[in-house]
Amino acid sequence: MPAAGLPSAGSLPRPTASQVVCRQVASAAELADHFTIRRQIFVDEQAIFAESDLDIHDHDMSAVALIGYCDGIAAGTVRLFALDPADGIWQGDRLAVLAPYRTRGLGAPLVRCAVATAAVLGGRLMSAHIQLANVRFFQRLGWETCGEREIYAGLVHQPMSIGLPPSREARATVRRLAAGVSARDL
Repeated sequence: MPAAGLPSAGSLPRPTASQVVCRQVASAAELADHFTIRRQIFVDEQAIFAESDLDIHDHDMSAVALIGYCDGIAAGTVRLFALDPADGIWQGDRLAVLAPYRTRGLGAPLVRCAVATAAVLGGRLMSAHIQLANVRFFQRLGWETCGEREIYAGLVHQPMSIGLPPSREARATVRRLAAGVSARDL
């Protein structure tokens, strides 16, 4: 029986699906949001880095920064960069979604956007170092483990990889995610 004054579970409105947009950072303000989200997750929340998670890929601008919006709010980010451009191998990392948005359907589209973006940029394979708590999430998205667990950024991670889609399919995915999708449709 519900507590006095509270509606029963059956009478609660169904939550609506979040509107999700994922795309490449397009302005200085979005790049600032990208770095702020990363700092909140990797420095403040997880304490993986003491001062900053920025590295050579951020400083030399070799990383492609992606940003994810949930109902119009910058709530997640990921970056990718070429590990071996000649062989089409890319790395995705620094996937970060702000805590209040982790159950709103933003993480998977961010990963899909990174995979598709790497393919559009000529990649054939993407690798990543995945925190152990996130391995199943990545497996559901088609990623496979590759190799033994390792220490990355001071924590145990599982190396994983995914073959990238054909360029035409990747372009369609990038366009669809940039236009916005309902998290329920993913």
